[in-house]
Amino acid sequence: MSDQPSTWQGDLDRADLIEANAPPDPLALFADWYQAAAGCGLREPTAMTLATVDPDGTPSARIVLLKGFDDTGFRFYTNYESRKGAALAANPQAALVFWWEPIERQVRVTGPVTRLDPAVSDAYFERRSRGSRLGAHASPQSRPLAGRAELEQRLAEAEARFHDREVPRPGHWGGYLVAPEAIEFWQARRSRLHDRLRYIRDAQAGWRLERLAP
Repeated sequence: MSDQPSTWQGDLDRADLIEANAPPDPLALFADWYQAAAGCGLREPTAMTLATVDPDGTPSARIVLLKGFDDTGFRFYTNYESRKGAALAANPQAALVFWWEPIERQVRVTGPVTRLDPAVSDAYFERRSRGSRLGAHASPQSRPLAGRAELEQRLAEAEARFHDREVPRPGHWGGYLVAPEAIEFWQARRSRLHDRLRYIRDAQAGWRLERLAP
């Protein structure tokens, strides 16, 4: 958290992130926090950092957009042949971080990653704008280009190829599901003795809750 004064007008010393108030299911708490983030004026509350490990062991992180969540996990979509796609193919584990500055809250998620069913990816792709669908065909994501002109040329070729018909989902593009094994909720306090509660999935007993030192 920054040492600059917060722009949020709420109580940064609110005491609601305590074990007695924590629901048994962390996805229920995430839904409450996400709703609060969506209502606090953030332009893109779905933005999340996705961290992966490349095949050579190099860590890599970038911002992607959350496209849905439920009790199975968190969903996002991308090019399977991108750097993150190659990383997830080699090491299908990821970490997510949500940072909602106006309400001084952070959520961290870790767990295994799997591709979504092609039918689910098809359904989402059909809802995207035509320009976004064409872009999925035109962009060799994460690969070097000679310049912007090369990308524009690739887009023009895609537009010509699909000018009189619907744009189908390319096979190299689709969704992923991050199935959480641990979810940590962090909430700021002015004293810097912040509140941190972490849920850990227990194969025998469901979710186990623990408090972490700030």
